[in-house]
Amino acid sequence: MSNIDFILEEKAADIGNFLVGRLLPFRQKRSIGPFVFIDHMGPACLADHENLDVGPHPHIGLSTLTYLFDGAIFHRDSIGTAMEITPGAVNWMTAGKGVVHSERTPEHLRTRDKYMHGLQIWVALPKELEFMEPEFHHTEAQDIPAWEDENASYKLIAGEAFGRKSPVPVYSRLYMLEIKARQDAVIDIRGELYGESGLYILEGEIKSGEHTYGPKQILITKDAHLCTFEITAGTTVYIFGGEPFPEERFISWNFVATSKEILDQAKQDWVDHKFPKVSGDDGYVPLPAPRG
Repeated sequence: MSNIDFILEEKAADIGNFLVGRLLPFRQKRSIGPFVFIDHMGPACLADHENLDVGPHPHIGLSTLTYLFDGAIFHRDSIGTAMEITPGAVNWMTAGKGVVHSERTPEHLRTRDKYMHGLQIWVALPKELEFMEPEFHHTEAQDIPAWEDENASYKLIAGEAFGRKSPVPVYSRLYMLEIKARQDAVIDIRGELYGESGLYILEGEIKSGEHTYGPKQILITKDAHLCTFEITAGTTVYIFGGEPFPEERFISWNFVATSKEILDQAKQDWVDHKFPKVSGDDGYVPLPAPRG
């Protein structure tokens, strides 16, 4: 990864029982390909009386991708989905014109000590699909394309790369890869990627030229086709990116849209309780007060 444009240290935000590290967006870079929002949840150990309880909240104009390293989350949404996600599986929810969902600790874990660790990601929809009907798709861990070479193991969590295609039903040209190194090696994936590219170091370290980078750093490349770096044994990295959209994307709270007017209407609709309800969960996350 000798063509690094810039490096960002992960910044943590406290959302209650554990920290969420905001990886994207940031001031210098609002998106990487179609990826507009990436959070690193945990790692956190929750006691028997502590639970994840993110009540019903809305989304428009995006798909959410949840990928866990540890723990479990029970997802409910206004489409009628009720699904527990566990490590290695993918929950892919497309909001389109509007969806509401909740994320909570499953009932069987609520009175036990438990761990929580994973990534939550937003992928913007193409302009022609931002008002599509909402959808939900769950992909089991064993169905994610996985392969190995002499130095590392790979998973294609979403999208297309390396001549492979993930079953996660994405709506634009993108990729999200996991690479785990078994030994010190040079990773050379030139020609396998496209568009814009970012690399997040979950654990371990990588080297590029004279520089070494460690956990909780995200590296943004100038050219995805020139992705080469040294990786140390035991390191896990995630590479994500793809073709950027021609139109700018605006983000406000949980909403993504091609215009600020769409965002304003969505916020008013949530205040007016015009979004569909989540079956089996009568909670409600209020619209945050304007800053300043």
